[in-house]
Amino acid sequence: MAYTTIDKPSATAFNTKLYTGTRATTSITGVGFQPDFTWIKDRDNGNNQCWFDSVRGVNKVILSNATNAETTYANSLTAFNSDGYTIGSDTEGQMNVSGDAHASWNWKAGGTAVSNTDGSITSSVSANTTAGMSIVSFTGTGANATVGHGLSTAPKMIIFKNRPQAEGWIVYHQAISNTHFLTLNTSGVAVDNATMFNDTSPTSSVFSVGSNHGTNGTSHAMIAYCFADVQGYSKFSSYVGNGSSDGVFCYTGMKPSFVMIKATGLTENWWIMDSKRTPNNAVNKLLQANLSNAEVVDNANLPMDMLSNGFKTRGIDGAINSSGQTYIYMAFAEAPLVGTNNVPCTAR
Repeated sequence: MAYTTIDKPSATAFNTKLYTGTRATTSITGVGFQPDFTWIKDRDNGNNQCWFDSVRGVNKVILSNATNAETTYANSLTAFNSDGYTIGSDTEGQMNVSGDAHASWNWKAGGTAVSNTDGSITSSVSANTTAGMSIVSFTGTGANATVGHGLSTAPKMIIFKNRPQAEGWIVYHQAISNTHFLTLNTSGVAVDNATMFNDTSPTSSVFSVGSNHGTNGTSHAMIAYCFADVQGYSKFSSYVGNGSSDGVFCYTGMKPSFVMIKATGLTENWWIMDSKRTPNNAVNKLLQANLSNAEVVDNANLPMDMLSNGFKTRGIDGAINSSGQTYIYMAFAEAPLVGTNNVPCTAR
């Protein structure tokens, strides 16, 4: 695995941006780059988890907490800009609610999508090979197939959504193998189903899809968000809980700024922590990718510490640390342990 050249993720690859809604057209700046994928959540109220990306185009939203088909909101995210994005008056009341605190997580892919013919299905791909992230658009066939993802290494995690259909969000994660999947919009456990990924792991050029509408709907527009490990910047792995407040330490090779965790064998939510909403340990402000619920503050059951080289669970709840249970996670860096700037990473 190559070492990252991402010395400052918040300026080039990933950044969390917090803002207060105004219900007026607003330019959200300070992201540090022009994002290709922006995920927005109202922290104060039970509004939807709104996903936007440059491949599908502005104003087109899909909701990670629901099965809804893609919807066009004319006054939602109206532009991706050089240092952030613009949100409109938000007549739907989801991502610019006046006076409400909002969180947005932003990733840099590869800008304008290009055609990719590596797979049996031609795809349209915006890929950032340095950051190990791509956005892949393709039209499903309903039959076993391969799709080019544009990365130079095999993705460790892929999130799929059927855009025109009320289908669940299908998640591939290398830690639960190519035979099983999770559903991002539910708290459900990992399920064995050969029709999702054709029981085939991604390669350095393609991922595989089966006949299921969740990953390959016949004549349906599909979108896939692909993530590969980049040493010192991102990590997609798993751990086994110990049920103790002196929890499990997970080495990520970086100081995390964002961590999302899901139990694979328990009916538990997808829990999101980041260092912007909680800049000091213990990290105790949480959102749930599969729910519209407002932010949860939990000091007893769900906190974790974000350290210079990983994270450590401190909660004893089954959501993140039940004894003997397996948990998958995705994590992105606040600061890498490797690179060229030689800035030390200190625990908080």
